Amino acid sequence: MPLPALSNAQLQPSSESDISSLRILLALSPFRRLLVVGALVLGSHALHDTFAMIRWAEAGIDSVTASVLWSESVAAEVVVFFLIGPALLRRLGPARAAALAATAAALRWVVMAMTAEVVGLALVEPLHGLSFALLHLAAMQLIGANVPLRLAATAQAVYGTLAIGASTALLTFASGWLYAWFASASFWVMALLRIIAIPLIAGLTSSFSNSSPTQAKG
Repeated sequence: MPLPALSNAQLQPSSESDISSLRILLALSPFRRLLVVGALVLGSHALHDTFAMIRWAEAGIDSVTASVLWSESVAAEVVVFFLIGPALLRRLGPARAAALAATAAALRWVVMAMTAEVVGLALVEPLHGLSFALLHLAAMQLIGANVPLRLAATAQAVYGTLAIGASTALLTFASGWLYAWFASASFWVMALLRIIAIPLIAGLTSSFSNSSPTQAKG
């Protein structure tokens, strides 16, 4: 899904070089915390994206049913991005929304580690809308509200590269080894990553509120 559009102010070129901008962002402990949370929560999807269909086929689920299960997660992502997600953000705030996303994903991976029954899978696959889309919306709101405007575009790029791209690539590589050794039990590892993220999420709001653009200038 495309990132939310930036305002005209955010699109103005920064006076800092790319390296300087990156240094300023990484000096912000709240932004570093957000990168870790995103890497843990979004990266944990790598095992599902790579091996879910294989796992289901090994459990005797036919290709049509597996396709329907997969489409549930895609449809849920779209629904959360455009309908449910914005309302949840307004009601919960970004930190609580991120915690909900991590909890939903942990539940999803626990169920996938324990069973390949179609009914159970059908109930948890829609949680992708929370575990992926809601977390992404919460992260973008935290960046937009708390990162200096001149660095907002760079912050989104860094978040997308490190918290999504690099973590997914690394965990996709690790997933091959995990699934070869532990098969469906590998999903317990993904659930553990989500659980580790939860205490980090709890401090996101207070951390960002204690960080100001003035401090970010160094």
